[in-house]
Amino acid sequence: MLKHEAEADRVFHALADANRRTVIERLTRGPATVSELAAQLGVTVAATVQHLRVLQDSELVRTEKAGRVRTCQIDPAGLRNAEAWLRRQRTTWERRLDRLDAVLDDQTKEQ
Repeated sequence: MLKHEAEADRVFHALADANRRTVIERLTRGPATVSELAAQLGVTVAATVQHLRVLQDSELVRTEKAGRVRTCQIDPAGLRNAEAWLRRQRTTWERRLDRLDAVLDDQTKEQ
């Protein structure tokens, strides 16, 4: 498997969970502590940490610890990986649809 495909797999796996998407949406408004994220999700801090681990592994979130407080923020690298995968898919399908359109135009002209 190509490196970018493995990266895309991690990102899409991370985004497949509604709680993790909620974390991403919250972090787009700015950094938040793990406790703040747990309160928003309505789950324990331990459960939130597990979600954050998945998000960190996919490079969607990065965390920083200062004393006893862990603060989270968006890491754009993972989003860029997903965007690149989606762009490749869009380009492939646009080419295929363009070819289909050309074939259908030829068939219409022949009739």
